[in-house]
Amino acid sequence: MIIEKIELANFKNYTQAEIEFSARVNCFLGPNGAGKTNILDALYYLSFCKSYFNPVDSQNIKRGEEYFRVSGVYRKNGSSPDTLQVLMKRNHRKQVKRNNKEYDRLADHIGLYPLVMVTPSDNGLIHHGSEERRKFIDGIISQFDKNYLNVLLNYNKAIQQRNALLKSFAEKGSYDPLSIDIWDQKLIRLAPQIQAARKSFIDSFIPVFEKYFRFIAGSNESAKLKFESQLNNQTMEHLLKQHNDKDRILKYTTVGPHKDDFEFEINGFPLKKFGSQGQQKSFVVAAKLAQYEHIKNVKGYNPIILMDDIFDKLDQKRVEQIMVLVSENNFGQIFITDTQQERIEAAFENINTDKRFFYVENAGLTQL
Repeated sequence: MIIEKIELANFKNYTQAEIEFSARVNCFLGPNGAGKTNILDALYYLSFCKSYFNPVDSQNIKRGEEYFRVSGVYRKNGSSPDTLQVLMKRNHRKQVKRNNKEYDRLADHIGLYPLVMVTPSDNGLIHHGSEERRKFIDGIISQFDKNYLNVLLNYNKAIQQRNALLKSFAEKGSYDPLSIDIWDQKLIRLAPQIQAARKSFIDSFIPVFEKYFRFIAGSNESAKLKFESQLNNQTMEHLLKQHNDKDRILKYTTVGPHKDDFEFEINGFPLKKFGSQGQQKSFVVAAKLAQYEHIKNVKGYNPIILMDDIFDKLDQKRVEQIMVLVSENNFGQIFITDTQQERIEAAFENINTDKRFFYVENAGLTQL
């Protein structure tokens, strides 16, 4: 799958722009704040019907204007082109169209034009809490397993209801075990399904992730990703009974898949504490490339990959290794932003692939 061109109107800092892309590598170079990342965000909009960075659609309209429009021409495996369009007017509902036909439900569009985004903010996988890591894993599984998504949503609703009951009991100074048992039975039914799906995915994800990390970082470094779940050794029923008194005291459910975590290690030590900035960044990039390969295997064709300003804090060797990887035939179309033209040109110096370089300044583009 490739994006042949994109058109922007009043999107973020762009008044008007039309860009034709290479089918392989597209690099956007220029100073911070020029508008490089906004181009990637426009591509993200066309795949996911929303911004990667700002969930409030109206705030992505150029200041002083009444609407924004993002449109693109896509082609899958040599088939006839598809035209996608996102239109947002102030005080109106967002419109998403495919070949001039508007979607009734935006959910029907998600997954048709798969895309993987890599940004500096992805370091939250390492530095933020376990919720960020569960969200990453759940996001991958849910794209292709609608049953998993439904189970996960129902589980989260049951947790909310159980927590509300526990809080209510504490406020009233009473306790009704029969009311709690209704939600316990739902959790007992749903929790093993979530744990099994996560474990199955992680078991297949880990070897791919480790392959990419070794290639980027070199053979002297080893990275590990471990799935930590209370359900690995105990049933949900036993956990709920064992922690019932604790839950009543704390007024929330302390056990279950919503407490799962994924432990990151570098050379046998916790990555967050002992990993350098370069190692941490290599870890995140490897995780995103493994996500890419998983999507490709499920879909049967190459997704788009966006890499936004990810080379800062990486030595030139790691930059070049990443470029070698994504320039191979295993990967499809790639979009890269960077502030240092020399760094990207050096990384591609010995790589024979079709590429286009654009210089971005004050929302203006010049093809180099």
